[in-house]
Amino acid sequence: MKTEFFPDGVTPIDGWFYDLRVPELEELGKRYVLTDYGILDDGKLHTGEIQKLIDTASAEGGGVVVVPRGVYMTGSLFFKPGVNLYVADGGVLRGSDDPADYPLTDTRIEGELCRYFPALINADGVDGFTMCGPGTVDGNGMRAWKAFWLRREWNPACTNKDEQRPRLVYISNSKNVLVAGLRLQNSHFWTNHLYRCDHVKFIGCSIYSPASPVRAPSTDAIDIDVCTDVLVKNCTMEVNDDSVVLKGGKGPWADTDPANGGNERILVEDCVYGFCHGCLTCGSESVHNRNILIRRIKVLEGNNLLWLKLRPDTPQHYEYITVEHVEGKIESFLTVRPWTQFFDLKGREDKPKSLADHITLRDCDCDCDIWFNVDPDPDHYELRDFTLENLRVRARVSGYTEGAVENLTVRNVTVEWTE
Repeated sequence: MKTEFFPDGVTPIDGWFYDLRVPELEELGKRYVLTDYGILDDGKLHTGEIQKLIDTASAEGGGVVVVPRGVYMTGSLFFKPGVNLYVADGGVLRGSDDPADYPLTDTRIEGELCRYFPALINADGVDGFTMCGPGTVDGNGMRAWKAFWLRREWNPACTNKDEQRPRLVYISNSKNVLVAGLRLQNSHFWTNHLYRCDHVKFIGCSIYSPASPVRAPSTDAIDIDVCTDVLVKNCTMEVNDDSVVLKGGKGPWADTDPANGGNERILVEDCVYGFCHGCLTCGSESVHNRNILIRRIKVLEGNNLLWLKLRPDTPQHYEYITVEHVEGKIESFLTVRPWTQFFDLKGREDKPKSLADHITLRDCDCDCDIWFNVDPDPDHYELRDFTLENLRVRARVSGYTEGAVENLTVRNVTVEWTE
């Protein structure tokens, strides 16, 4: 096989990224089937019983908790090393819609370590963790979404920390993790959050939250937070916020906080996007992203293809990011602009400077409203070494600003103007 490289041109795409094998159920160890332990599809909450089953499996040397056909209700679950999760065809692991079933814990949220709700499924320090199967993990978030928008009516400045609610999946401090085949839907808040993980694969998943009739606020598909070597492959993502989001910390000294860090060697390929705010988003809390490749994707509907959010209160560096072989419909083809939500210099007198460089979009065929949505702000950030090549774009508005990017290379770009 010909060696492929990440966008810096010198870092090879390791063979790990090409291994798409998903283990069969019998390979995941001893089976702990919910119904064999009196956990029934009866509409009752079974958090304690399911957690006890996870603990039993761990004490007995590991295995796999199996969710059979039916709907099984639970609050927060905490997986342990050696214990996997399999959701069978027709099986649904459904989260409680009562926040009291998600006891507050020390966790990571919005670029900070803090007290917050845990997720429905939590896994910390679980090297080799696998959650897979043709079934569904359902956050059951409607009640939380309605509560958020009701509070937002009362307080337009309401944040996710004012109207706290659980994520669907939170995996932290782990490596060699596989999430495959599952439908992950209706999260109260972020759908999948990875923190300080390496070698994580999402293969063949369907990740969904609605944009109507009740919008599911801040239900990002996959938040990648201080991680390396992540593959998102053959997934369908349709969420009422950003799809693949690179995070890592925020604040005027975010780059010196040991809890924060960069994301590197992230590959997203062969995916289909329904509605989302951003297909690939850097921010809104991010420090350093390098060697990010998104390719061979189809966008059915979305707001931004590549969105670089640059916070004026956080030092940020986005480098060697490539988006290629994209077709579909998007409102904004390339978006680069300041992100001032919850701006706070925390006493720092100067504003930290940020940089985005070696950004490439190529071999794309897209319809959009605006194709070059780049907002220059030289006092806040530098943009340089962008490449646009082999693009066929049909756009309503150009948005181009002369001199917005230093050393902008444009090759074989055709833009057709539409009404």
